[in-house]
Amino acid sequence: MPKRILLATAVALALGACATDSSKQQQSGSSETAGQYVDDATVTAKVKTEIASDVGVKAASNVNVETYRGVVQLSGFADSEEQASRAATAAKKVNGVRSVKNDIRVKSASTGR
Repeated sequence: MPKRILLATAVALALGACATDSSKQQQSGSSETAGQYVDDATVTAKVKTEIASDVGVKAASNVNVETYRGVVQLSGFADSEEQASRAATAAKKVNGVRSVKNDIRVKSASTGR
């Protein structure tokens, strides 16, 4: 019997953690559900993996990926315009990506950034 109570408590806590707080959504103006958040997090992880395998791990570490409702925003720095373009192309290949906004900046040779 104690195992059933423990299991029921664990399930209730897990489900509660997945629930969205509508008052927070109204305050922040966000209307993303818990399911959408999980989907976006999955897309973000897949995009990061795709960029790392296509452009290279070192270059990918300078690229930030954010996803909201399937729209991926890339930001950060690349060594060349080609790297920035390849990162966007890699992101577009991922299932679940509706569009890609490429805000990656090319490092300037004079500033080292």
